[in-house]
Amino acid sequence: MADSITLRKLQEEFPGDISSTHSYQGDDTAVVRREAIINICRFLRDEPALAYNFMMDLTAVDYLGRNPRFEIAYHLYSLQHNHRLRIKAPVPEEDCRIDSLTPVWQAANWFEREVYDFYGIEFNNHPDLRRILLYDQFEGHPLRKDYPKDKQQPIDRIIYQPRIFRPEAKAEDLETQHLFLHMGPAHPAMHGIIHLILELDGERIVNSEVEMGYLHRGFEKECENATYTQCIPYTDRLNYVSPLINNVGYIMTVEKLFGVEITERCKYIRVIMSEISRLTDHLTCIAANAMELGAFTVFFYFIEAREVLYKLIEEVGGGRGVTPSCGRIGGWAFDLPEKFDEKCRQALQDARKAINDVDKLLSKNRIFYDRMRGTGYISAEDAIALAFTGPCLRSTGICYDVRKAQPYLVYDRMDFEVPLGTKGDNYDRYLVRMEEMRQSIRIIEQALDQIPPGPVNLDDVRVILPPKEQVYNSIEGLMHHFKIIFEGIKPPPGEAYFPVEGGNGELGFYIVSDGAGKPYKCRCRPPCFALMQGMSKMIQGGLVADIIATFGMINMIGGENDR
Repeated sequence: MADSITLRKLQEEFPGDISSTHSYQGDDTAVVRREAIINICRFLRDEPALAYNFMMDLTAVDYLGRNPRFEIAYHLYSLQHNHRLRIKAPVPEEDCRIDSLTPVWQAANWFEREVYDFYGIEFNNHPDLRRILLYDQFEGHPLRKDYPKDKQQPIDRIIYQPRIFRPEAKAEDLETQHLFLHMGPAHPAMHGIIHLILELDGERIVNSEVEMGYLHRGFEKECENATYTQCIPYTDRLNYVSPLINNVGYIMTVEKLFGVEITERCKYIRVIMSEISRLTDHLTCIAANAMELGAFTVFFYFIEAREVLYKLIEEVGGGRGVTPSCGRIGGWAFDLPEKFDEKCRQALQDARKAINDVDKLLSKNRIFYDRMRGTGYISAEDAIALAFTGPCLRSTGICYDVRKAQPYLVYDRMDFEVPLGTKGDNYDRYLVRMEEMRQSIRIIEQALDQIPPGPVNLDDVRVILPPKEQVYNSIEGLMHHFKIIFEGIKPPPGEAYFPVEGGNGELGFYIVSDGAGKPYKCRCRPPCFALMQGMSKMIQGGLVADIIATFGMINMIGGENDR
C-alpha cells in the first residue's frame, strides 16, 4: 500500500478534523482534532483498504509553554497492508481530557492508564481509569516537564486498593463465597514485583487483577536529562535479558532522525549480536519456566548454554551479557575480536546441542505436556485486539515478525522462517520459542558467512567521536570530542518511531527531537506491557497452578515497564 493512501483517505473522509499531515522516512503522520478521535480511529480500523487492527503504542508528549500543551501520539499498524500510521491529537492543559479508545482497541486500556498516571491526562469513558505503574498515593505526574526530577515522594502510606469482586451464590440452600487470594510479589514465580489478586472458586480462577509492581528507575525521565549517547546504557536495563536488541532499537531510531545509513559491516555485527541476545532471552525464558514446573535439569542445560553466549558478548562489548552497552549511534563500540568467528560457531554448536537435549527431555514429557497444553489460551482475535506481538502472538497462528514484515539491517538477506503455533496456548508458545532459537542460529551462521570487511563506524562528525589519536594530536579532534561529550549529538527537530523484533515481540522507540543534544521525549514501546494486559484473560477459568506456566511463557521482564 502506498504511503499516501491512508493520508488521502483521511483527508477525504474527515476534511474538517485533520489539521495537518506529513510523511518522513516512511512514517505517515496525521494531526487530528481530539473531538473526532473515536470516529477517525474506527474508520481506520474498519475501512478495508486501511484495516489498522493493531494499536501498537499510545503515549503523550508535554510541550511545556506551547498551547495546546499536550499531545497524544497513537502508533497504529495494519497487519493486512503492512503499513504504519501515527495519529496525534493535541490536548489543552485547561481541559486535559480526550475520549478513550478502549471501544476501538482493547489494548488502549492499559496504555491510557499509563498516560493518566504519568501525565494526568484523563480519558472520557475509560472503564477503569486509575494509576497503573505508580501507587495510588503518588503525588503529581512525573513525566510532565515541570515535575522536578529530584522530587521526593512520601513512602509511609503506600496502600494498594484492588477492585472489589462480588461473591456469587452457588446454591439456593447453601451459601458459598469465593476466596480472594493475593499471589506475589513475594511468591518466587512472580519474579519479584508482580502482584495478582485472584478470585477463586476452589482452585478455579473466576476473576483476577494484575498489579504491575514498582520497579522503576525512571527511564524516560532520565533520558530527557541525558545526551543521546548517555541514554544507551539506560536501554540495557529495559529487557536486561536481551539488552543488545534494546541498544539496536534505540540507536536505529536516533539514526532515523539523522537520516544516516551505517556501514555494511556494522549491519552484520548488529544482526549477529541481536540474534545472540534473542538466544539468551529464549534460553532464560524456557529454563526459568521449566524450573518453576519442576524440571531442574532443563534449567542447568540452558543456563550453561547461555553462559557460553554471555562470554561471547563480553568479548565483543567488554561487559557481561546483561549490561554490555556496546551499541553506538552511527556504528558499534568495537569491531569483532580475533577468532570471534571460530568461538561463535562453537558456541552455536553448544546451544544447538542443548536445544536438542531439552527437546528430548521436555517436548513429549507427559507431566510437562499436561501442564502446558490447553493452559494460558488466547485466541488470535483477542491477541490482535490486545496488541500482542512476538512468540505470544505467533503461537495463535498470526505471522507477524518485524524482521520479516519490515526488514531492517540485513534481515532481508537472511534465509529464515517464522515459527507459528495453532492453538495459542502455553505449549505452542514453548514450541515457537524452541524453533525460534534454531532459526536464530541459522541467521547468525549466515551472517558470519556473509559479513564483509571494512569499518564499523561512520565517518560522520555529527554522530561519531573522533579516533583517540586525533583527539590527542589535533585541536580539531579535541574540539569535536569535547562538543559531542558535553553538548551531545544534535539530530534535527522532528520525531521518529522505529520497531525491532525483541525477544518478546515488537520493541519500538519513539523519539521527539527539538534540535538539542538531549531527547525531548524518549519513549519505549515495551512488548511485555501489552502481553501482561492480557494475562487476566489468559488465566481466567484455569487453575491456580496454571498461572505459573502462563506467566512464565509471557516472559514478563520488569525493566521493560520502566518509565
